[in-house]
Amino acid sequence: MSVRVTCACGTSYELKDEFAGRLLACPQCGRENRVPAAAQVSVQPQADPAFDRDKFLLRQQLLRISEKYDVADEQGNKIIFVERPAHLLRNLGAALAGLVAMVAVFTAIATLADRFPTQSTARGVAAIAAVFLGLAALFLVGIPLSAKRHVTFYRDATKRQRLLDVLQDRKFQPITATYTVRDAQGVPLARLAKNWLYNLFRKRWYVYGPDGRLLYLAKEDSIILSLLRRLFGPLLGFLRTNFLILLPGTDDVVGEFQRKLTILDRYVLDMSADPQRHVDRRIALALGVMLDTGERR
Repeated sequence: MSVRVTCACGTSYELKDEFAGRLLACPQCGRENRVPAAAQVSVQPQADPAFDRDKFLLRQQLLRISEKYDVADEQGNKIIFVERPAHLLRNLGAALAGLVAMVAVFTAIATLADRFPTQSTARGVAAIAAVFLGLAALFLVGIPLSAKRHVTFYRDATKRQRLLDVLQDRKFQPITATYTVRDAQGVPLARLAKNWLYNLFRKRWYVYGPDGRLLYLAKEDSIILSLLRRLFGPLLGFLRTNFLILLPGTDDVVGEFQRKLTILDRYVLDMSADPQRHVDRRIALALGVMLDTGERR
C-alpha cells in the first residue's frame, strides 16, 4: 500500500506506507515533509465465514457422472463442497422419449405421403413436413421431461448445510443462457448470463444485480488467445482458458479465474484486486464455478 505526499511547492508523489510518520525531503524542492499514515482499508464483511477471503482454490473431482468440486482456502483446507447433478437416467429417458415421438410423427406422415403419387408436389411437401414436425416432436417431448441442472454449494461433502444455489432458469436456452444465484434462504443475489453466439469468438459472462443493473462481467483474458483456442483447442493445457472479472464499462480488473497447468482440473479464483470486497464473494465463487461447468471445460 502507498501513501500520497503533497509538498507546499505543489509537488505530489507517492511513497510506500512503511515511510509513514517520517520526515523526507521533497524530490523537487528539497523541503522536508512528514509522510502521513496510510488510510485504513474498510473491508466489507461477507455473509458467511466460508466466503470471507480473497482466494478460493477449486479442484474438480474426476471420474464422476455429476460435476463435483472441492473448494479450499489458500492453506488447502476444504471449506465448501459444490455439486451439479447430471440427472443421467432422467435425461436419458427424456431423450429416448423424444426420439420415440420423433419416429412416431415421422412414420405417421411418411405413411400418409405414400398415398400420394410418386412425383406429386403433395408427396414432397409431406416429406419435408415429416422432417420438421419430427424434430419439433423431439424437442417438445424431450425438453419438458428433462431435468434442469442446478448447482448447489454446501458446507461440506455431507451436504447437510446448503450455502448457495445457482439455478438454471430455463431448460432450453438456444441463444442466451441465464442462471439465478440465491443464498441459503432463497433470496436472489444476482443473475448470470452468457450469449452463445458471442462466445464463438470470445467467451463472456454478465453479472446482473436483483434490480437488473449490470454489476460486472467476466471475459477471456485475451482475444488473440480466444481465437487460438477456437482453432487449436486447449493444446494440452498450454492454451487453457482463463477469465478476467471487470467492472462494466472499464478495464478495472477486480478478479481473475485461472486454470492451473496440472493433470487434474484445478482452478484459482483470485479476488485480491478487490481488497475492500465490494464484490460479494458468494457471487464471485458462483461465477467462478459457472465459468468452468457452464462452459463444459
